[in-house]
Amino acid sequence: METTKFRKELLEVQSELQRFAYKLTNDKDDANDLLQETSLKALANSDKFVAGTNFKGWILTIMRNLFINNYRKLLREQTYVDTSDNLFLLNQITESEEHVVENDYDVKEIKKAINSLSEEIRVPFIMHVSGFKYREIAEKLNLPLGTVKSRIFLSRHILQEELKDFVL
Repeated sequence: METTKFRKELLEVQSELQRFAYKLTNDKDDANDLLQETSLKALANSDKFVAGTNFKGWILTIMRNLFINNYRKLLREQTYVDTSDNLFLLNQITESEEHVVENDYDVKEIKKAINSLSEEIRVPFIMHVSGFKYREIAEKLNLPLGTVKSRIFLSRHILQEELKDFVL
């Protein structure tokens, strides 16, 4: 694609790119930065765009990938690993350890509430809490997807009602 036509198409999708960037970042300044970075990357790689393909899809993919890469970079920068040999505080009793007995009681109450559910709504709920996706639960239990979703919703509602006075 020739440079002038490429730039013209890039200008035409700027407002959509701005909206998409804001949807990804939820911050006006970050959205503007992402839009600028996307435009620069698209211009730098204009020779890689194949004429006749979906330009808007191509540029939105660039924006999404830039957002994901920036997010991962931010997470790496915020991760702190303590490599010091100072283990002095390792064996100190922390505030959370002081309440272990209380926490055990809390867990027992929650388990008791979950076990009080009927089996048909308890099983999908436990599977969902264990990390199964709705579709996986539906396949394993041989149930329609909507039934699984409604049973999990119902179990959450019952547990909220049972544990409403229960303070963790």
